[in-house]
Amino acid sequence: MEKTLALFPLNLVIYPGEDLNLHIFEPRYRQLINECIDEERTFGIPAFINNKLPGYGTEMHVTTLHKRYPDGRMDIKSKGVGIFKLVNFENPVAGKLYAGGDVDTIEPGDRFSAHTKALTDRLDRLYDLLQIEVDYNPDDENFSYKVAHKVGLSIDQEYDVLLLESEAERQLFLIQHLNNVLPVVSDMERTKQRIRMNGHFKNLDPLNF
Repeated sequence: MEKTLALFPLNLVIYPGEDLNLHIFEPRYRQLINECIDEERTFGIPAFINNKLPGYGTEMHVTTLHKRYPDGRMDIKSKGVGIFKLVNFENPVAGKLYAGGDVDTIEPGDRFSAHTKALTDRLDRLYDLLQIEVDYNPDDENFSYKVAHKVGLSIDQEYDVLLLESEAERQLFLIQHLNNVLPVVSDMERTKQRIRMNGHFKNLDPLNF
């Protein structure tokens, strides 16, 4: 379905269902967000990567005006609604300070996948190696969106995930990424252990020649 959105390009990738807190300070984006709040409209965040708009982004809904400052700045909470493809980009929109454009909204694909167990096994291994705690629920729909920012993807790889329409495709992408990353992280941990042991007394078995 085609629609027109006010656009707020950012150097990041947002996924449907993801919460995003924003500090709004530029006049053009203060105007954009004020209109979205007053008219209960959504806006779009097209990904801005390598100094260009590659073409896809996420439609956003302002969920909370957290704070409004005396000078007009705002702290807002927003949530990803769905994915869109840019049809055209106008900067600025006629009569406005901000950019906008027509977009095609992308219909979501399957929200669950048979690969979830394989993905969570690798996630558990990664976080165990890193000795960090990450809370997630593998029973969530579109589980890949919940963890894609937490596995060390580059922004280009995060954008690649955005383009994948089904949960199965996204999970397989993350599984392949973790298959590549886990041996590297494991080697790093072994190196750290060897460094920690350097200079310590060691009980070594005698060698028989």
